[in-house]
Amino acid sequence: MKLYVWGTGCGAGDLIDRGLDPARIAAFLDGEGREGSFLGRPVLAPEALRGEDFDLILVASRHAKRIAKRAEELGFPGEKLLFLKNNWTVADRNSAYDKAAGLLPGELLEELRRPQHPVREPMWLEESPLSQRDLENDYVRLRTLEAICRRLARIPGAAAELGVYRGAFAACINALLPERTLYLFDSFEGFAETEAEGEARGLIEAHRNTNEERVLDLLPHRERAVIRRGFFPETARGLEGERFALVSLDADLEESTLQGLRWFWPRLSEGGNILLHDWGNPKLPGVKRALERYETELGRRIPGVPLCDVCGTMVLVK
Repeated sequence: MKLYVWGTGCGAGDLIDRGLDPARIAAFLDGEGREGSFLGRPVLAPEALRGEDFDLILVASRHAKRIAKRAEELGFPGEKLLFLKNNWTVADRNSAYDKAAGLLPGELLEELRRPQHPVREPMWLEESPLSQRDLENDYVRLRTLEAICRRLARIPGAAAELGVYRGAFAACINALLPERTLYLFDSFEGFAETEAEGEARGLIEAHRNTNEERVLDLLPHRERAVIRRGFFPETARGLEGERFALVSLDADLEESTLQGLRWFWPRLSEGGNILLHDWGNPKLPGVKRALERYETELGRRIPGVPLCDVCGTMVLVK
C-alpha cells in the first residue's frame, strides 16, 4: 500500500510516536518547499503525486482547510485523504477510515473518529491582526492570546517565548504586541541531548526541523524581535533586569519548563501572564510536573486558568 503523510512537523512526528512505522510511509509531503528527508523518509512537494496512483494520504499538518483545497486542485480523490485535524467544518470530511484500519494503531484510529468542534467568532471581536491561517491550528489558544494582549496596555514589560519551534505562535505575539520587544529563546536545533534522552523519536525529530531565518520571515514586525539562540537559561544572561508582561512558555520537557518558570515568574510584571503550553497534554506530562515542582519551591499555588485549547494551556496570572 502506498501511504503518504502530508506534513513534516509535530503532527507527523506524533504519528510515529503513536505507533505508525516510518517504513510504511512512501514519503512525506511538504507544501512549504522544504526538501531532503524526515524520519528517514524522503520529503516531496505535493505536486509530485499529481497523476500518481496512491492508496492514502494522512494529513498531519495544521493547515487542514488549505491542504484540502490544494489536494482538490491537484486532483487527489477525497476518499484517499484522512485529516488528523478535521475541525474546520461541521461535517466530517474524512471517509478513508477503512483504508487506514490496516495501517494505524487502533487507539489512534478511534481518536480520529471522535468529533471535532468548530468555534464561532467571539462577539467582542472586531478588527484583528490575526489571519485565518494563524487561527487554523488552535483557535481557542490564539483567540485567548488576543484577548490577553488587549488587556496588557498598562502592564509594563517585554514579551518573550521560550520554545519557538517554527515561529507560528511567536508571529501572533509579534502581531498583537507590535510595540513591545519580543525575546525569542530557542536552540533552533532541537532539544538538548541530555534532556531529550528517552523521549519519543517523532517529538525529537520534529523539533529539529526548524530554522531561525524562517521564523524571522514570519514576523510582521521582525525589527522588534531579539533572537536568543542556544539553550536556556544560559541564553538569558544579561537580561536579569528585564521585566515581562507576557511570556509563552512552550519548552515541552520538564526540566526546561522548570527553568523557564524559575527565571520568568520573578520577572513577570504584576498583571502579566505566562502561557504554559501543554500543561494539560497527557503526551507531555513533564510540563504539569514542572509547575507542581515550582509551586512546591514557592510554598504556594500560582493563580491560573486552564484553557480548553488543543494541548491544555494553563494561563498563569501574576
